Amino acid sequence: MKFVDEARIEVQGGKGGNGAASFRREKFIPKGGPDGGDGGRGGSVYAVADRNINTLVDYQYTRKFFAPNGENGRGADCYGAGGKDIVLRMPVGTVIRDVDTGEVVADLNAHGAKALLAAGGKGGLGNLHFKSSVNRAPRQFTPGEPGEYRSLELELKVLADVGLLGLPNAGKSSFITAVSNARPKVADYPFTTLHPHLGVVRVGPEQSFVLADVPGLIEGASEGAGLGHLFLRHLSRTKVLLHVIDAAPLDDGTDPVHSAKALAEELLKYDPELAAKPRWIVLNKMDLVPEEEREALVARYREALAEDDAPVFAISAATREGCDALVKALAQKIDEDRRAETAFLDDERFDPTLG
Repeated sequence: MKFVDEARIEVQGGKGGNGAASFRREKFIPKGGPDGGDGGRGGSVYAVADRNINTLVDYQYTRKFFAPNGENGRGADCYGAGGKDIVLRMPVGTVIRDVDTGEVVADLNAHGAKALLAAGGKGGLGNLHFKSSVNRAPRQFTPGEPGEYRSLELELKVLADVGLLGLPNAGKSSFITAVSNARPKVADYPFTTLHPHLGVVRVGPEQSFVLADVPGLIEGASEGAGLGHLFLRHLSRTKVLLHVIDAAPLDDGTDPVHSAKALAEELLKYDPELAAKPRWIVLNKMDLVPEEEREALVARYREALAEDDAPVFAISAATREGCDALVKALAQKIDEDRRAETAFLDDERFDPTLG
């Protein structure tokens, strides 16, 4: 299935049905009085997060979703039927914005989250509502209200606890394959991932976290070079970034430390909030580095790149050397963050002024 993380759609609620101006006319019942019913409400358009969907491809080709109108009221106190609502199922993590105002209409960040995108119009009132002691034969009725119209922009931000960041061919796909159930393309020749991959890393029977792999960044990405900047939005919800570095790069004259610093600069240019997230250094392909050189290599990267005493891990995704220690450290970090979030929410709910 093609991965699509952006789409633009138009939604409109249905028009409410008109009220009826009618009078009861039956044999042997003179002056029956008004009996016009109300019009039915127009259908509304809703969005619902569904964890079984992982792309917005359905909204790339079908872009207009107009709910049906409500039926008009009729005589004999008959009310018009309401229009049927439309429910649009979207991936968990979809952010919906109004194109005209830029307002965030909804953030579907949990399975089953539901949001109203376009409300249907109210049905009109029949003349039944206008009768009174001084107006016994009302001919007034009101028309149905039009439904709400919106032009919307959909943006998918995948929900992951840990994001992989690095240059193309640093071994990110190999790492996510080694520690999770994800199976991105992995080969022994240079290429880059073309769309994000999510993998569930299971640490224990009841402990797991989600790992996201996005296309590699290159220098100049913030100006549009490469694909990586197009998918950085998928790292915005993560708690930790893993900066994966090729510990045994090709001997082409490039300085891997300079390249790693350039990638950090690209991240800062794209989004300062994303750059401020905890970023751990992961030196991959250590199996290709002679054992007597490994300690000095790790020390060099730690001194050059480990800001704020960020951890530095030396691993080999091919042989799984060091992967278990990294996974356990990540699980501990994520567990601590989750507990802190839970404690914060509990404090927010408690108001001492309420007793």
